[in-house]
Amino acid sequence: MTSGMMIAGKWTAGRNKSDPSGKFHETPTTFRDRVTADGKSRFKAEAGRYHLYVSLACPWAHRTLIMRELKGLNDAISVSIVDPIMGDKGWMFSDAPGAIPDEVNHTQYLQEVYVKADPKYTGRVTVPVLWDKQSSTIVNNESREIMRMFDVEFAELATQKIDLYPRDLQHKIDETIDAIYLPINAGVYRAGFATSQAAYEDAVTELFESLDQWETILSLQRYLCGNQLTEADICMFTTLYRFDLVYYSHFKCNLRRIMDYPHLWNYLKDLYQRPEFKATCNLEYTKRGYYMSMTEINPNRIVPKGPIIDFEEQHDRDRFGA
Repeated sequence: MTSGMMIAGKWTAGRNKSDPSGKFHETPTTFRDRVTADGKSRFKAEAGRYHLYVSLACPWAHRTLIMRELKGLNDAISVSIVDPIMGDKGWMFSDAPGAIPDEVNHTQYLQEVYVKADPKYTGRVTVPVLWDKQSSTIVNNESREIMRMFDVEFAELATQKIDLYPRDLQHKIDETIDAIYLPINAGVYRAGFATSQAAYEDAVTELFESLDQWETILSLQRYLCGNQLTEADICMFTTLYRFDLVYYSHFKCNLRRIMDYPHLWNYLKDLYQRPEFKATCNLEYTKRGYYMSMTEINPNRIVPKGPIIDFEEQHDRDRFGA
């Protein structure tokens, strides 16, 4: 992806880098504070205090938007959505379809938000970002942790009393999120940004071996951790939703489509057809975000017309019960 990073508070344009073997490695997130229900972390869960910065194209940011919808936190946590296309200065705010300007910090580029939090910040400028309006700083930019905070720490503020991290399944949920992360969530990027044949083939092989395993599991149960929707399903959904749309062609993950897996495909449709999931999906924004931003993969920035995917097609997952 056309990208860059901050070095001591200054923007430096650059591209994703692979190691000498051609393997792509993600840069770790750096803001790891936590909002807590009791406020002992110095960040108390309060309505109107926090702001979420996201891209609709990014699967990591998408996780947090889905959780915000599922918990009914839209009025409690405000949101800004960057322009679908990442340019030489990183994520920017605009009036493009699907975008929402930064009405909190009134910035033009997301990098400015990072500098407001840390004038000497060194690192990548990524989404999602959870911003504290009260202390004018970034609380956290790690999607898994933001998602968990929305689910658990903001539970008292939630208008929809759904628990996606129930006590009896917590260990299994954490294990499952870990299990799908490297081969599937990160695996599509490891394939797409690989700069050697060996690195690409290793990533693609692990990706489809894992998809094959989950196809078998989902032949026996409705969701990843049983017959109850959990955080793990959100983490799987955001990759599966983009798979046939983008990863199959753009990232060369083309052994099979998700539509070629009967159980994964019906599982994906089942999740998409929940109003809270569907409300966070924007197909055209997502395609533009990938095909027009990642110029090292698609230098002419041509956005394909297809594929035709009917996420509204009837699924068969009701056979496992509600």
